[in-house]
Amino acid sequence: MPPKSDSVEGIVLSFVNEQNRPLNSQNAADALQKFNLKKTAVQKALDALADSGQISFKEYGKQKIYLARQDQFNIPNGEELEEMKKGNIKLQEELADQKKAISEVESEVRGLQSNLTLAEIKSKEAKLQSEVHEMEEKLNKLRSGVILVKPEDKKIIEENFSEKVNQWRKRKRMFKELWDNITENSPKDQKEFKEELGLEYDEDVGVNLPSYTDMLTSLSKRRKVSR
Repeated sequence: MPPKSDSVEGIVLSFVNEQNRPLNSQNAADALQKFNLKKTAVQKALDALADSGQISFKEYGKQKIYLARQDQFNIPNGEELEEMKKGNIKLQEELADQKKAISEVESEVRGLQSNLTLAEIKSKEAKLQSEVHEMEEKLNKLRSGVILVKPEDKKIIEENFSEKVNQWRKRKRMFKELWDNITENSPKDQKEFKEELGLEYDEDVGVNLPSYTDMLTSLSKRRKVSR
């Protein structure tokens, strides 16, 4: 008579049949810790099930190996195995199709989620209209000849700009002369040496002296024309 399913023997028997592979008592005890079963109880249950013929066992020296009784399972023949393989291939293809369909749906959902709601569209439209209105007011002021920057303020800004560009040019020249003297007879690679010293060129931080020099030249030309 089979043991009750919730008894120690019932739990162990169910586990052995589910695994259907060779097991020792340690394997079973490790897997059945979730049932709070100790190794001694598992060993006792395995021996009792083996003695009653509900599971098989073999001894290898001092070690006992337990296995589910194979006569309780319906083992398929060659034709049945072939049919099972074909069925498995078909299921794999159906699974791939389902995954593809799910991926397409998820992509569509992401696309819909990225679209603005009607309320968001109206809010953005109102913000853009406000910005357009502000820009039109500024444009109208410029068209009407309103001076937005006082001549004296403009002059101060231009002089400061000119001074900063000239200082930049001087310092860049001074650095180049110094750097050339230092590295003239140095065996080190200049790029590696620069990185070792933690130096940064203008280009490393996204600025370019010639572009500012051109702006300064253009500014000087406008000054001459205005005079």
